[in-house]
Amino acid sequence: MTMGAARLVVAGEGWRIDRQPGPDLAAHLAGRPVAEAAALLPRLFNLCRMAQGTAARLTLGLPVSGEDTGAEVIRDHMARLHVTLRQAFGLSPRPLPAATPDLFGPSATLPQNLSGLRDWLAQDHPLAELGRAVQAAFPPGHAVTPALPQPAPLLSPAENSAAGRQAQHPLMQALEQAGGRGPLWRYMGILADLAAAMAGALPPPRLLADGTAVVQAARGHYFLRIGQTAGRVTTLARLTPTDHQLAPGGALDHALRGLPPGLAPRLVALIDPCVPVTIAEACHA
Repeated sequence: MTMGAARLVVAGEGWRIDRQPGPDLAAHLAGRPVAEAAALLPRLFNLCRMAQGTAARLTLGLPVSGEDTGAEVIRDHMARLHVTLRQAFGLSPRPLPAATPDLFGPSATLPQNLSGLRDWLAQDHPLAELGRAVQAAFPPGHAVTPALPQPAPLLSPAENSAAGRQAQHPLMQALEQAGGRGPLWRYMGILADLAAAMAGALPPPRLLADGTAVVQAARGHYFLRIGQTAGRVTTLARLTPTDHQLAPGGALDHALRGLPPGLAPRLVALIDPCVPVTIAEACHA
């Protein structure tokens, strides 16, 4: 069942994630011709349409068009970094610049270690400014998650995110060793992922042995398997980064532990689920 929304409820000293189902995609697509289903699926969602369309065609054995899902990742990251995340951390949105290396600052590259990161964060450019805001927003030790497993086409806790995709980057490893997978680790992971997408270094779409298509979307790995008989859809299994991140024991679940309620909106902005997330206090009779 596709996740449709989530509600974060703070009750006493803890948090609860109420997960709400979305539309039954399998029922909606069952019986449709495979070409129709492949064209329809990306139109049902506002986000990651290229990734969803590519995955649908791949799992159905249809020709995969020349659409560049990496370009979609770049556009989404640029919008987050210059508009939505800036708003979430109290900064004014900025016009989207060209996706060229100099957007990372005078050196045109990301730092490789903590010493370089300190120097980079002190620079006068928009991405460093936002990095300082992220670093200052959370008290030390808050919103930190353990090293969850890599994403797989099973609904289980996993670090299915842009930061998780870049977890082997030297800076990401240094941040994790110093303070765990906290807010600054997540933020710098978006930048590392943007740099990888700009370099054409994201993993290519692939088909697993069971027919599951794996495609890189802005939020992480997107999994889709559609069964067919006589050219018509029979079954559908879909797993998104949001399903992994919001699963029981997932990244959001861990990051919320001990988090002051006022910081929850900023945490949600960093994790960036692709479904509406509301925040409320528990009602007591």
